[in-house]
Amino acid sequence: MSSPILAENEKYTFADYLGWDGPQRYELINGEAYLLASPSFIHQEISAAIHRQLLNFLEGKKCRAIAAPFDVRLFEQIDEKPENVDTIVQPDISIICDKSRVDDRGYRGVPEMIIEILSPSSARHDKLVKFNLYQQAGLKEYWIVDPMNRAVSVFLRDDAGRLVPYEEYGFTDVAKVNALDGCFIELNKVFPDV
Repeated sequence: MSSPILAENEKYTFADYLGWDGPQRYELINGEAYLLASPSFIHQEISAAIHRQLLNFLEGKKCRAIAAPFDVRLFEQIDEKPENVDTIVQPDISIICDKSRVDDRGYRGVPEMIIEILSPSSARHDKLVKFNLYQQAGLKEYWIVDPMNRAVSVFLRDDAGRLVPYEEYGFTDVAKVNALDGCFIELNKVFPDV
């Protein structure tokens, strides 16, 4: 295995992706490779704090909270060949409830919920490219966590199939996880003190 030498305007598939090795992490969106920057300390602290609360809530339940790096192949169908799959993302946190879609390479299909934590290098990508991708895939709940403003924007799928703004939470709020009945995230335990 080797690290990829990515050509501009080249289209890649999951088959290509499986052959890449090295410290770099990538996402594929419609065959285009996106290099993922290493997350910052604050990003990792926030991710761990949310993940910990989700893990505590989900203990003994069927759903799971999975933190990155974890490959999610949003549009892959049963028995689809890797050379036909051109979209793989690594959400910061995924909530999955259908373990039959888990394999040794990640998750096939759309999780119950996805959480992305903004960083300077990913903010535009998470708010536009991945937002539209998740909407197209049929995601029901999407959280965008903004460390700079210590806020969480929650989007839910409406009857027309669009992800629409549902709630904005600040750092002292308790955020409702709509995908998990009875689950709430205490944001004062998520955002580090300024």
